[in-house]
Amino acid sequence: MKKHLFLLTILGLLQMYTHVQAQVGIGTATPAASAKLELSSTTQGFLPPRMTTAQRDRISNPAEGLIIFNTDFDCLDFKSSTGWVTLTTSATINYPSVLIGSQYWMVNNLELTTYRNGDIIPYVSNPTAWNTLNTGAWCYYNNDPSSGYGKLYNWYAVNDPRGLAPTGWHVPSDAEWTTLTTTLGGEAVAGHKLKLTGNTRWSCATGTNSNFFSALPGGYRDLSGSSWNLGSEGDWWSATEIINTTTAKARQVYCNWAWVDHMAYYKVNGLSVRCVKD
Repeated sequence: MKKHLFLLTILGLLQMYTHVQAQVGIGTATPAASAKLELSSTTQGFLPPRMTTAQRDRISNPAEGLIIFNTDFDCLDFKSSTGWVTLTTSATINYPSVLIGSQYWMVNNLELTTYRNGDIIPYVSNPTAWNTLNTGAWCYYNNDPSSGYGKLYNWYAVNDPRGLAPTGWHVPSDAEWTTLTTTLGGEAVAGHKLKLTGNTRWSCATGTNSNFFSALPGGYRDLSGSSWNLGSEGDWWSATEIINTTTAKARQVYCNWAWVDHMAYYKVNGLSVRCVKD
């Protein structure tokens, strides 16, 4: 009984402290008047939660202003009203890459929400609005940030003069995609070599990932804003436009096929993006 009374007393004091104490100082007895929480130290720092992009995207209903440290890219991310945004410039992010033949390729699908100059790339979730776009935008597969396969961009974002790729990188041309597949033995066999191994991310276990490209099946978004083939198909834009049409060139890797297919997608489609080093 005494133990229970003691616990109730402690809980009561904590509740009273919460209501009375307007501010909290750690390392200081006099937090700044404008601060709800102030940390003061000359020997230690503030350490936010550390997680991968996939773990970050599985956070349920993240509040605007939420901050994490992204271990995939060695940078801070914060949640804005339009999605996750990096707190550092793209030039300072360490993008994991792999050398395949003479080319350095990113080993993750692009996740940026800003152009190279810092301008925001709009997040468009409404299918009707997506269908009428002729400017750059991005979305999540099925508007679900927990899908974990990276963002999908329309080709207008790829072609924007402000630059979708970060400094030192660019979206590959169709010819550069051909260089990649040629290095891997040709389009007829390169597909399996590009795919991540196992069936945890792919719906089948045909990938060998022999070159560490680690292709993911992020699916795509069609003209109407509907999402298709997550887990079974990966589609990546090239920077090459099909002249005088509403389409541009892309490459597709499918679960059970060894081929890397040439594709012509409408520019308003949402596809994954991989970058190659300048």
